[in-house]
Amino acid sequence: MNLALIGYGSVGKAFARLLEKKHSQYPFRIVAIHTARQGTAYGPHGLPVDPKFGPKAASIEEFLDRSQAEVVFEVSALNPSTGEPAISHIRAAFARGLSVVTANKGPIAHAWPALEQEARMAGVPFRFEATVMDGAPVFSFVRETMPGISISGFTGVLNSTTGVILQAMEEGKSFEEGVEIARRMGITEADPSFDTDGWDAAAKTAALANVLMNARCTPMDVDTKGITRITPEKMAELKAKGKTIRLVSRGHQGKDGLKMRVRAEVLEATDTLATARGTSNILLLETDCMGTLGIFESNPGVEQTAYGLFSDLVDIAKTI
Repeated sequence: MNLALIGYGSVGKAFARLLEKKHSQYPFRIVAIHTARQGTAYGPHGLPVDPKFGPKAASIEEFLDRSQAEVVFEVSALNPSTGEPAISHIRAAFARGLSVVTANKGPIAHAWPALEQEARMAGVPFRFEATVMDGAPVFSFVRETMPGISISGFTGVLNSTTGVILQAMEEGKSFEEGVEIARRMGITEADPSFDTDGWDAAAKTAALANVLMNARCTPMDVDTKGITRITPEKMAELKAKGKTIRLVSRGHQGKDGLKMRVRAEVLEATDTLATARGTSNILLLETDCMGTLGIFESNPGVEQTAYGLFSDLVDIAKTI
C-alpha cells in the first residue's frame, strides 16, 4: 500500500522508522512526502527514512495527484486557532478518493462534523487515533468495544509538554528549563506556547467533545488557561503539603448544556489525575452503562504517536 505524508517532523520520521521496522509483516511504503520548509520528495518504489527533498510542490493538489498514494497522512504542525491548512489538505485528499489518517488535532477540533460527512460521501476511511493520547486507543476503544454507550463527560491530563514542565519545576528547575527539556524530547508543538498556554489541551478537549459527544464545538469554546503563572516556588510549596498541579481538561454535558475547560488544577498527590507525571496521560470517560472508565498511558514519546498512526493504517488496510 502506497502512503503520502504531509509534514515530516519528529512524528513523521518516527512513523517512517516504525514502517521500516514492521515492513516484513506489513509491507506499506511511503512514496511521497511534502513539507513546508524542506520541499517535496517522491519515490514510487519507496522513500528512505532520510529522503532527498526536491523543490516544493506547487500545491497540495499537485502533490497528491503526483504521489499515486492510497492513504494520506496529515502530520503537519497544529494551528489551534483555525485548524488550517490541515483541514484543506484533508479535504483535497477526500476529493481524490483517498483515505486519510491524521495526528493533527486541529481538523478534528475545528471541522469534525463536516470532515466526517465528506469522508462518508467519498466512501473512504478517516482515522485520527493519534490526536489525543498518542498511541493509546481512545476513539477506536469507544468505536469498536462500547456499542450503545452514551458518554456524558470526560476528565483528562492530556498535554505531555506541560507535564514535563511541571515535573521539572517540582524538582526545582525553572519554567524555561522545563520547556527546553520538553523540546529536546521532541514533544512540544512547533510553537511551545500552544502547549503552555493550554491551546493544545483545548484542541484535544474540543476533539473529544466533537467525536464522543457530538458537540460541534471548537477550541474557542473551551474556557482555557495555561500554566505560565506557575512557579517552582509554588510547586515546592504544594509538594510540602502533599499536593501538586496538573493541566486538566474537562468536559461535561449537564442541564445547562456542554461545559468545557482547561485549567492548571491543584490536586492531592494521591488523586488519580496526579499519577500522570512527566509525559504520561490519563483520560476518564463518564458513561451511562459502564460508569467511569479510564485510559492511562505511561511516559509516551513520539514513537507512541507514530504507533497511533500505524494502528489506524492497519485498520484501514483491512477495509480497502
